Amino acid sequence: MVEAAFLLLLFVIALAIVFDFINGFHDTANAIATVVATRVMSPFQAIAMAATLNFLGAISGTAVAKTVGSGLVDPKLATQSAVAAALIGAITWNLITWYYGIPSSSSHALIGGMLGAVIAEAGLAAPKWLAVVEKVVVPLFASPVIGFLLAGALMVLMMRLFFHSSPTYVSGLFGRLQVVSSAFMAFSHGSNDAQKTMGIITLALVSYYQLDHFEVPLWVILVAATAMGLGTAAGGWRIIKTMGTRLAELRPIHGFAAETAAGIVIETASRLGFPLSTTHVISSAILGVSAAWRSSRVRWGVAGTIVTAWVLTIPVCAAMGFVSLLVLRALLG
Repeated sequence: MVEAAFLLLLFVIALAIVFDFINGFHDTANAIATVVATRVMSPFQAIAMAATLNFLGAISGTAVAKTVGSGLVDPKLATQSAVAAALIGAITWNLITWYYGIPSSSSHALIGGMLGAVIAEAGLAAPKWLAVVEKVVVPLFASPVIGFLLAGALMVLMMRLFFHSSPTYVSGLFGRLQVVSSAFMAFSHGSNDAQKTMGIITLALVSYYQLDHFEVPLWVILVAATAMGLGTAAGGWRIIKTMGTRLAELRPIHGFAAETAAGIVIETASRLGFPLSTTHVISSAILGVSAAWRSSRVRWGVAGTIVTAWVLTIPVCAAMGFVSLLVLRALLG
């Protein structure tokens, strides 16, 4: 007879795969919203490209996975139930924001859910608060600012370099270049976001097998990368519409600057082990290029709704994780 603890482990892994899939279609817009909005690629071409590059990015490292799985909470305090509760909270938030077309952060949803669940499990001392501040809170505020400024600076540089060029030439050139920048953005998205699921699954394995070290198995890397790629292939059209058409008016030159700046920020963070919100970075980069081009092109009301979701994600998901653990405890006895 299969023991209940092992069944709970399988349930956690299944939840993690579901979260990764939802993360993929929820955040498809991060990589392809601009390239679709500027009509450089068809939606299906863009999604196929993004799914492939998301997978390749996901298998490129594990620094972020180690931060999420062992750097923010003590693995010995994160029980199977706590991990399951964190995933339930994050999945619920992702589905709500997807339904309303709000590009919120899947990363912060997962982190918030984990913090709330481990606090319910072991008290306020369970999270590693210094690490949470250094690797979550500081990047939460710093990365959108850096993305905004870098994208704006690139946009200004492009405008100066091509000031005397014809609009037809500029559109044609950056239409080709945007395919490259969109691919880079998709790769960087996979390198950061899929690793969070790897970290959660490995955390569950460490908890179940009482392991003394945290190392991401190859099969976990491949499973998380595949789930992310398939989720991306499913497409998240509601959020693509918000990011690509409702947030600002975009042309190929804008898309190239935004994706290049966002990709640089995200890829740097991935190598340093910072679990960034790729959604925050690309959204702020779109705002940066649009503001540098002409601030009137930005729909600031939509931007305000997005920022509100950013602020609410961690505390709301922490509350969901907390409550989900209490419910699981009652159900499991």
